[in-house]
Amino acid sequence: MNQKFNITGMTCSACSANVEKSVRKLEGVQSINVNLLTNSMSVEFDEALLDTHKINEAVKGAGYGISEFIHSSAKQTEMINPVKQELKEMEKRIIISFLFLIPVLYLAMGHMLKLPLPEGFMNMANAISFALTQLLLTVPIVYVNRKYYQIGFKSLFHGSANMDSLIAIGSAAAVIYGLFAIYRIGYGLGHENMEIVMYYMNDLYFESAATILTLITLGKYLEARSKGKTSEAISKLMNLAPKTATVIRDGTEVEISVEEVVINDVVLVRPGQSIPVDGVIIEGSSAVDQAAITGESIPVEKRVGDKVIAATINKTGFFKFRTEKVGDNTTIAQIIQLVEEASSSKAPISKLADKISGIFVPVVTIIALLSVFVWLLLGQSFEFALSIGIAVLVISCPCALGLATPVAIMVGTGKGAQNGILVKSAEALEILHSIKTVILDKTGTITEGKPKVTDIVTTNGTSRHFLLEIAASMEKPSEHPLSEAIVVEAVAAGVPIQNIVEFQAISGRGIISKMNGKNYIAGNLAFMKENKINTNEFEQQSDIFAEEGKTPLYFAEEEHLLGIIAVADVVKSSSLQAIKDFKAMGIDVVMLTGDNQKTAEAIRKQLNIDKVIAEVLPQDKEREIRKLQESGRKVAMVGDGINDAPALARADVGIAIGAGTDIAIESADVVLMKSNLQDAVTALQLSKATIKNIKENLFWAFFYNILGIPLAAGVFYITLGWKLSPMFGAAAMSLSSVFVVMNALRLRFFKPRVAS
Repeated sequence: MNQKFNITGMTCSACSANVEKSVRKLEGVQSINVNLLTNSMSVEFDEALLDTHKINEAVKGAGYGISEFIHSSAKQTEMINPVKQELKEMEKRIIISFLFLIPVLYLAMGHMLKLPLPEGFMNMANAISFALTQLLLTVPIVYVNRKYYQIGFKSLFHGSANMDSLIAIGSAAAVIYGLFAIYRIGYGLGHENMEIVMYYMNDLYFESAATILTLITLGKYLEARSKGKTSEAISKLMNLAPKTATVIRDGTEVEISVEEVVINDVVLVRPGQSIPVDGVIIEGSSAVDQAAITGESIPVEKRVGDKVIAATINKTGFFKFRTEKVGDNTTIAQIIQLVEEASSSKAPISKLADKISGIFVPVVTIIALLSVFVWLLLGQSFEFALSIGIAVLVISCPCALGLATPVAIMVGTGKGAQNGILVKSAEALEILHSIKTVILDKTGTITEGKPKVTDIVTTNGTSRHFLLEIAASMEKPSEHPLSEAIVVEAVAAGVPIQNIVEFQAISGRGIISKMNGKNYIAGNLAFMKENKINTNEFEQQSDIFAEEGKTPLYFAEEEHLLGIIAVADVVKSSSLQAIKDFKAMGIDVVMLTGDNQKTAEAIRKQLNIDKVIAEVLPQDKEREIRKLQESGRKVAMVGDGINDAPALARADVGIAIGAGTDIAIESADVVLMKSNLQDAVTALQLSKATIKNIKENLFWAFFYNILGIPLAAGVFYITLGWKLSPMFGAAAMSLSSVFVVMNALRLRFFKPRVAS
């Protein structure tokens, strides 16, 4: 049996590894896949040996939540989503944490800023009140964030320490030392030893525990919000196909649910309607907008015998088609399946800090315990040995290590947002720096995504103004995107548009109309020849336009040719520089498009792109990315259409153009809000700068701590009499955190580089 579950509480790659390890050891488990990105787990197991109750118990025993998997169907969108529940719970934790953190910080650090303290905390006589108040304010923060201790210590005891282990041991060390300090204050007051009171009154560090728990929770909340977008994208994909279809049953038209459509049904599609399933036209013709599936910006003419695809839109004509694929076999259903599979198979990046913590935390714990034990054996007092152990823990307190990655990521993503680059997850920002191949969609990504007039060529005796006036007047009644481009050009040039007397559109050929008592013809070369119009003068120019990826439209008055207007989906002004920058960074550039080979090749030459793959369906795009990944290359995909969703989900990092569809944006890891391909270059450069910053942060996080551990453990006490006070240990720990934050803030000065 194969069953899927929702898992909550996973925050890092070590968490998913813990869940997997806990379930894998159960008897009867045949295979298991835990996915951090989608917060899900798939388990294949032998029902004779294992049931779901035991699986639930194993996951809960590891410290995580588990529930039945919620599928991404429209009917289930109203069900309670465990991820959303977890986000609400985290929101409460953040609010409570900040409510108590502010007074803790005020009490602990207010005097440094010369802020007035309440009378009851002003002198050493009130030291116990001062300390206990900080403890009481810290306890609610510790309690609401107890999950770090539950998961962190369980992970530690299972031998797979993670970030939660670091947070748990670091904040616990600060709290334990604070409790120790309270007892020392009590001892000092009882024995009228004001030196001890003064020493420990300024050496509590409850605020350290409170601050790290609050800030880490805030960071995890922001990261959690960026997860789970795949299900939303799939729900929107499902909504693209119409819910009903008009079919002919027993000679009459019947509107039925799309689920009731069967193979060989005859379906009617009127202008403006979406096509419900895949099939072949048996009667009629039309222009069909296939942008959702193929990415083609210009509607495709369809006649009897041509295939039509579910979720594409019938623009102008009326036709009937016989169904060939229904239900899960339609193209749109296969795209949905690809998005689900690609998302679930994307391996989460292993955090560098998690890898380090797996070694660092157990080693530090052992050093601290050994230090206490050794000093007790050497005849020192328990107080002396305890202070040594606490000093080791405090100086090794991984606050800076816990901050090293999230602070840099937070500043990096903030800087990205300032530049119009929305990075949805820390994983995406981390993976971006190792990208070796960038795959670009053509329509709407490299190009503007809508046709524009590029060239106007006239015959002798015909002015440019007159040709544009005739062309715009003829094309205005048409709904074709090429017609719209000509009308827009005429309006921009201030050319008047006349009213025509007659208008006849011949599907796939052109237009015949009448103005001022004369007949006018517009259309392709074949249509001109059908109407016996001599085009020899422009056929060579027409071929040149076609090679450049432009669509030449002929215009004639009576039997005389007036000229050609070339229309094309033009390249964005930023595309050439962006591709040049990618190459300067040593990144291979590949263009994938559903458009025809000739148009794609023209764009490739114009922009000097390394490789182009044309006339591909969404499945082909996803397959090409998989091939590159299997060869060991990290791949980024930049796209904007629904047809790009599987590829965006499959890629190591999916980058969506902000002007694109909601589905593309939600399937992607990064969104370029300004729809500028140059911002994809900036995103890669920002990632490299952030990763470099994280590595620097990890160095500072360890520098003081590693230097201080031997001193804290008392290695130099016997020979030199050096003993590190827990207060100085905590100061060193705090200093490393300050260094990490200050270093991360340097990312605010990041500026993208442009290749010359």
